[in-house]
Amino acid sequence: MSTISLSFAKEPFAHICQYYQPYAIKNAPYAVLTAQKGTTRITCYASGKVLFQGSGAQEESKKWQQQARMHVKTTPSVQQDTLPPNFAQIAAMGSDETGNGSYFGPVIVAATYVDKTTHDQLRHLGVADSKTMDDAKMKKIAPIIKQLVPYKLLVVTPQKYNDIQPLYNAVKMKAVLHNRALYLLEQQLQQRHITPKAILVDQFTPKATYLRYIKDQQQPHTPLFSVTKAEQLHLAVACASVLARVTFLEQLQLESQQIGMTLPSGAGHNVDVVAAHILQTKGEAILKTVAKWHFKNTQKAMRLAKQKNL
Repeated sequence: MSTISLSFAKEPFAHICQYYQPYAIKNAPYAVLTAQKGTTRITCYASGKVLFQGSGAQEESKKWQQQARMHVKTTPSVQQDTLPPNFAQIAAMGSDETGNGSYFGPVIVAATYVDKTTHDQLRHLGVADSKTMDDAKMKKIAPIIKQLVPYKLLVVTPQKYNDIQPLYNAVKMKAVLHNRALYLLEQQLQQRHITPKAILVDQFTPKATYLRYIKDQQQPHTPLFSVTKAEQLHLAVACASVLARVTFLEQLQLESQQIGMTLPSGAGHNVDVVAAHILQTKGEAILKTVAKWHFKNTQKAMRLAKQKNL
């Protein structure tokens, strides 16, 4: 999949956002607008940067290159697995994660198993279009998904995250967590005499890198496939995406209740302000229990807290 990045001044950026508004889907984290036009995904950020991703990225981005204020940056395509025919109908496990880009809250990895016996019910719920759902819709259908399909959830609290982060880079942590959730789900299925035919992982790193990071871990015996946009290719990944997101929101709300203030998701300026307030009123030790400490937000919050003390 090709990725092309362009950066625009305020006026052309606004025009681009308006142009792609009819194609809008659920926003990617920190994005102003995320759109899907044919085979191309367009993501617009407040900084003026626009990403074009997919097999049509080159052609779509050409419309705007003359207006761009920076050079074109192209990311080489990453090799992906070729899925067997009719893969969407195969009894498979799939995994997804959320929370790794949010300063507050845990990292959640979910794995689910879906076979064709539940396809119609899941599609009726709208799971096939999980990336277009809002949080309210996901919260509504998550309990039903849990009743319909076997699943495994891993919750890495901020405290646990801060303990293991110095030993794992972000990609290795994700790889190990995905593998662990899938392994535990496979064990759970074996107890019910169920044998998955495949595993599908939404590709966040080349497959060779993924396998290198988990080589010393207990691994599922099921054949593994790694592709981008996996939630569109099998309902197991789409279900995992919903369960991961809802669990993250639940855990973030629980942490908010425990600390006595609303903790926002993401890593924007509003997060810095809340973190600075926690530092001033509750101290560094408390902030570490709800935040991913190595994020740049920590230093920003410390500067804000110091300014307000002057």
